[in-house]
Amino acid sequence: MLPDLRELGMSLRSRELSATDHVRDVLERLSADTCNAVITLDAERALTAAAERDAELARGEWRGPLHGVAVGVKDLIDVAGLPTRAGSNVLADAAPAAADAPVVARLREAGAVVVAKLHTHEFAYGPTGDIAATGPARNPHDPTRITGGSSSGSAAAVAAGHVPLALGTDTGASVRTPAALCGVVGLKPAYNALPAEGCFPLSESLDHVGVLAPDVHAASVAWDVLSRPDGTGGGIQAPGVDGVRVGLLTDEYWRPYDPALAKAVDAAAARLQARGARLEEVRTPMIEELAATYPVIVGAEAYATHARWLAERPGDYQPITRERLLPFADQPARAYVDALRTRRRLTAAFRAAVADLDVLLLPTTRLRATPIGQSEVEVDGTEVAVRPQLLGLTLPFNLTGWPAASVPGEVADDGLPTGVQIVGVRLEERGVLRVAAAAAPS
Repeated sequence: MLPDLRELGMSLRSRELSATDHVRDVLERLSADTCNAVITLDAERALTAAAERDAELARGEWRGPLHGVAVGVKDLIDVAGLPTRAGSNVLADAAPAAADAPVVARLREAGAVVVAKLHTHEFAYGPTGDIAATGPARNPHDPTRITGGSSSGSAAAVAAGHVPLALGTDTGASVRTPAALCGVVGLKPAYNALPAEGCFPLSESLDHVGVLAPDVHAASVAWDVLSRPDGTGGGIQAPGVDGVRVGLLTDEYWRPYDPALAKAVDAAAARLQARGARLEEVRTPMIEELAATYPVIVGAEAYATHARWLAERPGDYQPITRERLLPFADQPARAYVDALRTRRRLTAAFRAAVADLDVLLLPTTRLRATPIGQSEVEVDGTEVAVRPQLLGLTLPFNLTGWPAASVPGEVADDGLPTGVQIVGVRLEERGVLRVAAAAAPS
């Protein structure tokens, strides 16, 4: 495994480890990947950039804690000189991107070295990570199981120890769910906190750019760099949650199917309470109606993007993606407008219900990693559809636009990770990460 980001950054800055040796090591790890996480290695340019970072350090120039650090980028986000194929044969012949997406440019400015484009669920339209032109991504904890999606390769590469940091996107689950299923940290900032330009859109009114990292400190360094042009990557202070008001959602909607997930949340709540946080139960009676607006909005906006390709080259889509998109050809505009209006109204009601709280604490998903290609699983003798259970607890916070992070909970006896979600109500991203650090197992 790679050293943690703090140790890695210190080794690079002291020149005990050269950026060139670090990047070469990461490239070798990615070349040997067995999770199908890698789409394109950018080895030659990465090694050139690493040599430039070494030369800067030799001159006494240091860009911050990401100086010389290798990073991966979801293949939904533009990297100059590489094609963005979005997991689809529709873009098999895509030309190389002319410019970096702004989030990629910010990482480079901070000294990071982009080494690879990473697997995504086709066009980000799914939370499982097993639908793509290049086949399914595989969970490092059990290669027969899904990574979650759509930032499948980013989560798998971080969880496997290939890269210390990766970029992803999140429209309803796509950073937090793969983070939860792969046992890493995923941060979805507030809506529009990071620019989404240069990212292939799924639903522009819900798309967020986020980060995946092995621990909260690494995620906080990435956030500090990405959120401000002059970000230094100072990270978070020592966890402190004394007096923080933590909401525990009691409606049936928020309950997971997997008991290991409920136990993980209980354990996180106990850790927070032991550190001085105040736990409060809260009801959200509007949640079912609010959540129902999500597929209407996403489907309408996604279909608008894909309508021409669906008409001209439907066979280039994976069948499941095509079958999910086509029904929205007949959805009336009124349904979309009604969903937008309902979203605005119920987001306000949701915020009013939790207005006295600083954060919410809940499972990231209702299920843990399921077998690849399995659309339903049996729970207590009942067949349960997988996809809604990987989306249901995360999508409300794309609708509201609030910042949220998934952190690993305890690993259950079967070796599969659990994910615990911390959502900011009155706290912004740094506060969410501070609570997340206190909630995670030590």
